[in-house]
Amino acid sequence: MFQQQYLFYLAGLILLVVALMSWRDKANPRRITTGLFWGLYGLMFFIGDWAYQLAAQLTGSGEGGARNLHILIGVLVVVMALIAGLGGVKLGSYHQRSEGERQESASRLGNRLFLPALAIPLVTVAGVLAFNHIPGLESVVFGEGKHSTLVTLFSMTVGCLVGWLVALKISRERPAQSIQETRRLLDSIGWAFILPQILATLGLLFTSAGVGSAIAHLTEQYLAVDNRFIAVTVFVIGMALLTIIMGNAFAAFPIVTAGIGIPVLVLQHGGNPAVMAAIGMFSGYCGTLMTPMAANFNIVPAALLELPDRNAVIRAQTPTGVLLLIVNIFLLYFLMFL
Repeated sequence: MFQQQYLFYLAGLILLVVALMSWRDKANPRRITTGLFWGLYGLMFFIGDWAYQLAAQLTGSGEGGARNLHILIGVLVVVMALIAGLGGVKLGSYHQRSEGERQESASRLGNRLFLPALAIPLVTVAGVLAFNHIPGLESVVFGEGKHSTLVTLFSMTVGCLVGWLVALKISRERPAQSIQETRRLLDSIGWAFILPQILATLGLLFTSAGVGSAIAHLTEQYLAVDNRFIAVTVFVIGMALLTIIMGNAFAAFPIVTAGIGIPVLVLQHGGNPAVMAAIGMFSGYCGTLMTPMAANFNIVPAALLELPDRNAVIRAQTPTGVLLLIVNIFLLYFLMFL
């Protein structure tokens, strides 16, 4: 049966191959640290249930083994942070076509260049629909039970593989060249590639540490949240600002909702929680448009397009983000209390 950990193993394997290629790249002045960074990141994807079971056997205690494993992962993350912070991830040399060859290839392929990218969502949607409408297919592939998340991940993985095969077919390239491009993009993005996972974890830590309660105390003590419009404005701008800091609206939402949304807007002013949640998340997305911390949205596209200014995407999106944020204040104010 297909399991989610297989996807982790695939990601880890790709990262380990990238690490090996980095170590062999003598043109990279930091090839050892660059390879170590991607190698450590790849190893983390192989840590799963088997690692917890092994740690429990070695220590004779399930909780003790899990604790030691968590400490080990924390140490690896710190080592990766030190490597990145000290400039240990650098660009190397890659087997690429010349500028003229790329121009000729782009002219030859034309709009067919979009086929690999379009194949991913099309195959994903087709896969999800197939699992939902073909009786017994889900249990055959994944086993008994409900696997809605796994269905989406599996379908997207198949879509990525189909897109990869289509890209190889129309470009007439070897599979090894795609790994070279993977390494080039990872090195271009650098440490920012791991930001989504780190920031999602940070959101959980903030919630567990009671940051939401602290925000509630500060807003009630120092801001006039008895005024409905001010309370709405604080909530909307707070969602955007915390998303800008954390780079992830999903991580910011439980914190701001626990601090302002539920105690002030819902309980104190009697607002509709569904409207608050929808427009609150939209406000967080406005912050996503304006921050380099949202690397997968703002830094990765700049690297993919090889833009000379890494913040070009953010500069283009900021006016839209600010305008939408202002609109959200009035939308929430007029819709939440109907």
